[in-house]
Amino acid sequence: MASHPTYEAHGQPYVDETTSMTAEKQDSKGTRDVFGEDGSHQIQYKTLSWQAVSLLMIAEIVSNGILSLPSALAVVGIVPAVILIVFLGIFGLYTAKLLIDFKLNHPNVHTMGDAGYIMFGPVAREVLAFGTVSFAVFGSGSGLLSSQQALSTLSNQGMCSMYLVLITGAVAFLISLPRTLDRLAWMGLVSAAVIAIAGFIAMIGAGVNPVPGRTLTVAASSNFFDAFLAVTNPVGFCICRYGILFFILISEMRKPEEAIKAAWCLQGFATIFYVVFSVVMYVYIGNTVQSPVLFSLPPVWAKAAFAIALPNFLFSSGLYTHTATKLVFVRIFRHSEHVHSHTLLGWTVWTLLCLAGSALAAILAIAVPIFSYLIGIAAALFAAWYTYGLAGFFWLHDAYHLEGGMDGLKRRPIGTTLAVLTILSGTFICVAGTYVSIKLIVEAYADGQVGRPFVC
Repeated sequence: MASHPTYEAHGQPYVDETTSMTAEKQDSKGTRDVFGEDGSHQIQYKTLSWQAVSLLMIAEIVSNGILSLPSALAVVGIVPAVILIVFLGIFGLYTAKLLIDFKLNHPNVHTMGDAGYIMFGPVAREVLAFGTVSFAVFGSGSGLLSSQQALSTLSNQGMCSMYLVLITGAVAFLISLPRTLDRLAWMGLVSAAVIAIAGFIAMIGAGVNPVPGRTLTVAASSNFFDAFLAVTNPVGFCICRYGILFFILISEMRKPEEAIKAAWCLQGFATIFYVVFSVVMYVYIGNTVQSPVLFSLPPVWAKAAFAIALPNFLFSSGLYTHTATKLVFVRIFRHSEHVHSHTLLGWTVWTLLCLAGSALAAILAIAVPIFSYLIGIAAALFAAWYTYGLAGFFWLHDAYHLEGGMDGLKRRPIGTTLAVLTILSGTFICVAGTYVSIKLIVEAYADGQVGRPFVC
């Protein structure tokens, strides 16, 4: 009879009877950590500090999505939008703590797929792994579109946008090639710095060029569709994307227990920057603010901000491709020599996966006229669950197995209630976001706003 997997958390062993095999049993060397003790290996993964993780997360999260935030204020008003941004920042810090605790309790977890396997079995593993790869490819494509917009603005639309996407896709491919995330950490520093500088440049540009006769809305009464549409960007592509990357990043930390410091750094910086940037831009531009907001600036200021932000867009795309590649690569070669050594097969497969990810992101951005709408659907289906909803399941799972089953849950009513509310919030964002995105696609086709593929 097959034995059930045994875990150890907080020094206490427990048996998970819900599954008969876990990712741990795939490790022929007997270690539960996905990368093990890799000090003697040619390729060493566990090298990231919490500061490096903070920079990588800031570079990824505080990226092109922030350019859509000011337009949300025009729809729902300054006060509701600011409250929402702050609330989601605090909520994100809470769910980050749940993700980190689950990772520390289960060192074998490398991706959301591994976490899904522990909680729900093999089907959940495939679904969550597919969702991670899909969202990462869509995120990479989003970065390419932002890069294309930046280059088009800088060149005064002097080159076909399709060619610009291909060029930026090639750059993103090169960025994704390093096998370990520590090789990308210095680019994370540059990327985080340039997006912050670009934001300040944009705010200065708006401040010295205020829109005459602008109108501002403190609080607006909008219907559900318009209100949720307005906040889809901050929910999907500004605030709740870190769940896609967090497990992979923590797996490469020297001290995974310090991941909470990175979470504090990320959420603190991001929330403050989101509020300041969106309010300043909206106050000086008013209800005519466009999305992306840089198009509301005078051309010289828009070009300056786009030029400075361009490295961030490219790095964001490359990091997403790296994430998708690493998930698939580790899934194929987990605990084999190809993960830890410079083998011909390992590097060949890695390079081909990076190329495939970059190519797919570029093709989607070029060939799918409704790609920007599909990004919204991907955010609703995956990002909200990965950052919010699943965190509640993580807490309930470990509390149940580590604290004495149902009695343990009853002894912690506040934590149990918060976990259930977290799951419900993920469900709401998923359902409502998907509905809004699909309705947008229908309206776009009805209004003739959908273009053709492979055109400039």
